[in-house]
Amino acid sequence: MSKVAQQRRQGRIIRHRRVRKKIHGTAARPRLAVFRSNKHLSLQVIDDDTGRTLAAASTAEAELRAGGSGATVAAATRLGEVLAERAKAAGVNQVVFDRGGFLYHGRVAAVAAAAREAGLEF
Repeated sequence: MSKVAQQRRQGRIIRHRRVRKKIHGTAARPRLAVFRSNKHLSLQVIDDDTGRTLAAASTAEAELRAGGSGATVAAATRLGEVLAERAKAAGVNQVVFDRGGFLYHGRVAAVAAAAREAGLEF
């Protein structure tokens, strides 16, 4: 890993820790955590009190991988809709959005917008 890549990763981790001091998912309002890599996007709805993942979705899954690249805004929109459906099936209507230290722009913003339109409340 190059020096610049290491600095960017460390900066993101520091931002994520700072955000996690304030954001905490409960059973009534779990945390929607986003992880973005260069090729894929992963989402989890987490109850931090019990340490359980209530719903998850990723562009690395076979059914979502068939739709094309996982590194696009279109893939992030599809993923947000899928996660909202799975969260609703698990009985979750409200979530706290955890952007994971990533900028609220592009794929991260597309996930949030799609999940809102699919019925999740932030």
